[in-house]
Amino acid sequence: MNPEESKETSLQKGAESEAPCKKRLDYLEWPEYFMAVAFLSAQRSKDPNSQVGACIVNQENKIVGIGYNGMPNDCDDDLLPWARSSSDWLDTKYPYVCHAELNAIMNKNSADVKGCTIYVALFPCNECAKLIIQAGIKDVIYLSDKYHDKKEMTASRRLLDMAGIKHKQFEPKRKRIVIDFDSINLPGIHKETASTSVP
Repeated sequence: MNPEESKETSLQKGAESEAPCKKRLDYLEWPEYFMAVAFLSAQRSKDPNSQVGACIVNQENKIVGIGYNGMPNDCDDDLLPWARSSSDWLDTKYPYVCHAELNAIMNKNSADVKGCTIYVALFPCNECAKLIIQAGIKDVIYLSDKYHDKKEMTASRRLLDMAGIKHKQFEPKRKRIVIDFDSINLPGIHKETASTSVP
């Protein structure tokens, strides 16, 4: 290699190493992030049939409460029933379980949740709608409305509408968000840099 070619190669390598580092474009936007937090929280639920999570966010996009469906504090969830149906209603989970919305409101880390938005996996039932209204939450963002025709949901919509609380279905931009604990050790940008910088 002659000196001119060597100089040109060095300049090319220098230009490559000085190329500006650009921000990621595939980051989570706020709504996806908050709904993902709700779904991650749901993974704490011991309910064998329905794992539901909720995330309450204030006007500054700060999380002020999260919750998931489960039995009340100090009540042994090994002694209480998890069944969805039984000849005796008292042998089902429904008289006992606390819904995600209730737990998120009770777990708040701020003085109150007035004016906040709640992100929740399922459209809230009528009992949760009452709590949402009384807590002063102003917006409900839900993913699934699979129980739309049940009376509890009809009552819920009636209550939310009367209280002027907006409720809208979340439309995800991506169907899955994978949490990979190994990614911190091998971030994608470093892998790309390493593969492009090796001759």
